[in-house]
Amino acid sequence: MEYVPTIGLELHCEMNTKSKVFSSGKNEYNEIPNSNIRPLDMAFPGTLPSLNKEALRKAFKMALALNCEIPDVLIFDRKNYYYPDLPKGYQITQMKKPVGTNGFLDIDVDGNEEKVLIHDIHLEEDTASQDHYDDYSLLDYNRSGVPLVEIVTEPCLHSSASVLSYLETLRNTFKYVDISEADTKLGQIRCDVNISVSNSETLGTKVEIKNINSFSNVVKAIDAEVNRQLDLVANNQQTKIIQETRRYDETTNTTISMRSKVDAIDYKYFVEANIPKMLIKKEYIEEIKKEIPILPYYRYKKYLQEYNLSEIDANKIIKEKDISDYFEKCIDLKMNPKIVANWLNGNILSILNKSEISINDFYLKPEYLKQITDKIEDNTISSKQAKEIFLKSIEQQKEPKEFINNENTQVSDEKELKIIIENILKENQEQVNEYRNGHDNLFKFFVGQVMKQTKGKANPILTNELLKKYLN
Repeated sequence: MEYVPTIGLELHCEMNTKSKVFSSGKNEYNEIPNSNIRPLDMAFPGTLPSLNKEALRKAFKMALALNCEIPDVLIFDRKNYYYPDLPKGYQITQMKKPVGTNGFLDIDVDGNEEKVLIHDIHLEEDTASQDHYDDYSLLDYNRSGVPLVEIVTEPCLHSSASVLSYLETLRNTFKYVDISEADTKLGQIRCDVNISVSNSETLGTKVEIKNINSFSNVVKAIDAEVNRQLDLVANNQQTKIIQETRRYDETTNTTISMRSKVDAIDYKYFVEANIPKMLIKKEYIEEIKKEIPILPYYRYKKYLQEYNLSEIDANKIIKEKDISDYFEKCIDLKMNPKIVANWLNGNILSILNKSEISINDFYLKPEYLKQITDKIEDNTISSKQAKEIFLKSIEQQKEPKEFINNENTQVSDEKELKIIIENILKENQEQVNEYRNGHDNLFKFFVGQVMKQTKGKANPILTNELLKKYLN
C-alpha cells in the first residue's frame, strides 16, 4: 500500500501596529535591546493589559480574508506555562472564542486549485527574544507583547509543494490586507509543521518540527521528515515513529529529535479576567469587510483567464499589491493587458530595483505609460523609440508626449517605404541575386539598409513584410 504524508501548519505572524497588543510600548524593530518596553512587557506587579483596538481590527480583517466564521463574543484566555522568555508565566492568547474559525484559503499548485482548511486564527502576544552565548543567555523584551496572529490549518496538506504555495499565498494576503510586511528575514513569520504518514484515512503518528525560519527551509524540513518516516515504514520500523518534537538541521538536511511528546501539553487555559468579554457587532465586521481588496489568488486567476497573461507574468504582478494596483489602473485606462505586463515586468521593475524605490514613487504613472503604449499600438513609434522616450520621460520628469514628435515618429507609410525599398534593391542587385540563390541570411542586410535610410524609424513589421514581398 502507498503511504501518503499529511501535513498541518501553525504559523505566527507579527502585525504592523504602532504599539504592542496589550501595552503602549512601541511595536518597531530596534537594535538596542530592551528599549521598546513598558512595565507590563516585563510582568512588573500591579500592571494590567489594555487591548490595542487596531491590532484587534487587523486580526478580524485577516480572519475575514481567510473566509472564517466570526464569533459573536470575543474572549481572551491565559495559556499557562513557564519559559525564560515569558516572564508572567503565562501568555495572553485565545482558545474558546478566537477571532476566526472554520476558514479556508484557495491556492494554486502547478495549475491546480487546492483549498487549505483553516482551523482557527487567534490574536495573542509575542514572547521576549533570547540571545544565547557559550555560558549564558540574555533576554531582549523589545519583542515581548508584539501583536501576533496565529493561523492553524487542518491536517489537509499532502506535499511540500502545496505547503509552499500556501505559505506564499498567505504571505501575499498579509501584505494585501496590510496586516504585516511578513518578512521572514526579520523573524516576522515563524512556522511549526506537523507531519505524519499513513496508508489509510486514520492519521499516522504526528511529529512536530518547531520554529522553521524560512519558506525554503519549511520545504526542505518537510521533505526530509517525510523521507525519514517513509524509510522507517519501508523497513517495517513504524514503532520508531513516535510523537515528538524535532528541529530541522540545515547543515545535514535532516530533522533531529529534541524531546518526546507523549501527550498534549496541558496549558490549563482559563479566561483572562483582566480583559472583559466583548460583544462583536455585525456593523463593525461589515465595516472591516469593505476594507479588504481583491486578494492575490483571485487576481492571479483573473489575469490568467480574462487577460491571457502567462503564469510567470501574473505571478510577478501579484507579488506586490502596489504593483498589482498599478496594473489594475492601467487596465481601467483601457490599455492592452499583455503590453502593460511586458512593460511592468521588464522596464519598470528594472528601474524600480535599480533606483530602490516603490512604484508609488515612480514618476511614470499609468496615464503617462498609456501615452507611450498607445503610440506603439498605432505604429507611430517603434519599440526601440518607445524605450528611449520612456527613459527620457523618467530622467527629465516630463510627460512622454513631450518627446513624441515628427522627428522621432515611426515611418509607417507604405508608399514611402516602398520607394525606399525599391531604391535599395536597385542599388544592391548583386546581394538581391545572392539572396534569391539561397543566401537567406542577407535578409538582415536589407533590413539594415532600410533602417539606415530612415535613421531607424522604419516600422519593422511593415519593413519585413514589404522586403519579403519584393525579394520573393
